Amino acid sequence: MSVSNKVRLLDRNGQPYSYVLQGERNWHLPVKPTFNRQVYAAAHVVADPLQMQNPHSDMAIDWDATLAYRRHLMSLGLGIAEAMDTAQRGMGLDWPTGLALIKRSVEQAKSYPGARIASGAATDHLTNFNGLTVQDVIAAYEQQIAAIEACGGRIILMASRALAAIAKGPDDYIHVYGTLLRQVREPVILHWLGDMFDPALRGYWGSESIHSAMEVCLAVIRENQAKVEGIKISLLEKDREIEMRRQLPSVVKMYTGDDFNYPELIAGDEQGYSHALLGILDAIAPAATSALHALAQGDRATFDRILAPTVPLARHLFSAPTQYYKAGIVFLAWLNGHQKHFTLLGGMQSARSLSHYCEAFRLADQAGLLENADIASERMWLLAKLHGI
Repeated sequence: MSVSNKVRLLDRNGQPYSYVLQGERNWHLPVKPTFNRQVYAAAHVVADPLQMQNPHSDMAIDWDATLAYRRHLMSLGLGIAEAMDTAQRGMGLDWPTGLALIKRSVEQAKSYPGARIASGAATDHLTNFNGLTVQDVIAAYEQQIAAIEACGGRIILMASRALAAIAKGPDDYIHVYGTLLRQVREPVILHWLGDMFDPALRGYWGSESIHSAMEVCLAVIRENQAKVEGIKISLLEKDREIEMRRQLPSVVKMYTGDDFNYPELIAGDEQGYSHALLGILDAIAPAATSALHALAQGDRATFDRILAPTVPLARHLFSAPTQYYKAGIVFLAWLNGHQKHFTLLGGMQSARSLSHYCEAFRLADQAGLLENADIASERMWLLAKLHGI
């Protein structure tokens, strides 16, 4: 065992301890991945700290590294969910920069036959909700939808903080979504993001009761099913996802957004299964590709064996406050050599503690997700040293 395979970490009680890397991959990447699920990885952006004068406001993106990471994901057979909350949409990434990202991704994907790119349309360029009307929200959505469609993109219709702030009840949601869905060029993926991911979305669909909100969402889907390709729900409650999945029209897909329970939801049961649109896929992409390939070959045991060790890591990264999970996603990309630094837009690398990152390092190692032990351990050592360990 080389010295580089031993690092000093911090435990949950703030005490340093020595950790010896031990994770080994018990799986191999398929030469040509084949899936029987539609799978999108919500991809992060790589900030450019050299161009960032004001970390709280500058939209400084390292475009080369950001696009290279998308090529990495596409080479593994994964679709890209672009400009979503994993890319810090609404938490560092503004709409103009998000659109620039979408345009680059859509153009790049043309070099990858069969590559799937779906991009988030929202209302995040509306920042002042005073005096805002439902028609203003519709117009804001229309602006982003038109821009994405103009560059050849497919739409993920994201939740709107503005709509959550001004809606008087379910009828406003039904009106807004019905109006938009009648206009879109191609069927979209709806995105129901829970308030654990974004507290500003509490009471979405006009109710704080999940069951009541679900009925409103289902009513929108049933009324407009020809324009709804699927829905992603991110509520971190597997039973609610299954409940809704069983009520969807047969032509509408359920995309799991449950970063706590994704293996069993993707595998499904005798009544159906979920496809995937997940932030955690950014961090566990090689393992996910191998597992999904095995599932497509009818090998559920291998699927479960590969993904089981990734779940403790996912639950750790997405632990409360869940909206800060992006820091852990970027941390793992840095450990694995996909970017030269550990910096996020808005200085969000400070959103998690050193002990959080130390535990993420340990769990990633045990899941076999550290691609190069020497690079990962050196970078973990640097981060620990920077914090005084």
